Amino acid sequence: MSKRTEKTIVDIAEELKLSVSTVSRALNDHPNISIRTKEKVKKMANKLGYRPNAMAAGLRNSKSRTVGLVVPRISMFFPATISTVIQNKLHEHGYHVLICQSNDSLEQEIALAETLYSTRIDALAVSSTLYTTDFSHFDIFKDNHIPLVFFDRVPKDYKVKVIKGDDYLGGYTVTEHLIEKGCRDIVHISGPLTCNLYTERVAGYKNALRKHKIPFKKSRVFYQELTKENALLTCEKIFSRQPYPDGIFAANDTTAITILEYCRKINVRVPEDLKIVGYSNDPRAEIITPSITSVDQFPAIMGERVANALLDLLQQPGTTPQRYSEELVPIQLIERASSAAPVSKPKTSVKKKVK
Repeated sequence: MSKRTEKTIVDIAEELKLSVSTVSRALNDHPNISIRTKEKVKKMANKLGYRPNAMAAGLRNSKSRTVGLVVPRISMFFPATISTVIQNKLHEHGYHVLICQSNDSLEQEIALAETLYSTRIDALAVSSTLYTTDFSHFDIFKDNHIPLVFFDRVPKDYKVKVIKGDDYLGGYTVTEHLIEKGCRDIVHISGPLTCNLYTERVAGYKNALRKHKIPFKKSRVFYQELTKENALLTCEKIFSRQPYPDGIFAANDTTAITILEYCRKINVRVPEDLKIVGYSNDPRAEIITPSITSVDQFPAIMGERVANALLDLLQQPGTTPQRYSEELVPIQLIERASSAAPVSKPKTSVKKKVK
């Protein structure tokens, strides 16, 4: 079997009896090339199966017009929404986006950083893994003045642009909401404290308890990867003995939904016996019964801000060193049935017997 040979602009030029420079300009829509010639060149390019070599073009002009994007899992609602917004916004400005997922593996994240650097991307946006505490594998981008932006899961002391949600306020708001609904024994199911999201939400949870003079109990906080499987294991611990809590603050909606389903099986009524609040306002939270109160993190706004930050940095001189700067995206509690106050039953009137 013969080895496939890639067609180049030289092949197109030979077929059309044109110069290589004319073919190159036609393929790049140069204004000095006639529309007729452009159409003829592009038609021949399609016929021959020509594919432009973006990397070679990047080597010539030092720009690949490509931006890298690393997220933990593209299947999750929040990063998926952000990725879509970033890709669409950058596409409007002539950039392609390489979307990669680390699967919450630090080893994969390190490998992806090396690969993306090797492909000569012009900029990089990252939402780190749950366990990334050393960000030195991204130093190569900073050292070579390649714009670098972190979002959502971000470093604390690393000289980069950071765009994140107000997770402290989110944790505080959820806890105070449950307290205002009458809860006094509130469980918090958190992610690992190696991630900024959860250290800040736990801090908000603790301070809301403190403000309302409710004792903080270590036994009422669980730290884990926020999967359905882990949520079920935690439910078995929480409901293995009385007294049951009267409120649960789950740090994502997958966990909140799993708790709701578990309570249905053991005949714990939501919201009458137990109030539940999730986080991230996943669309599933609104359609399940009862619908789940959650925190909207406005992923579309975050995606827009990340894209704008990348574009701003791409327009700056390459020799400008990056500095730490932080931008907060607002949060909003979306109140639904899972934390509603129970409807008090009307008193039944008792008729006196007439003697």
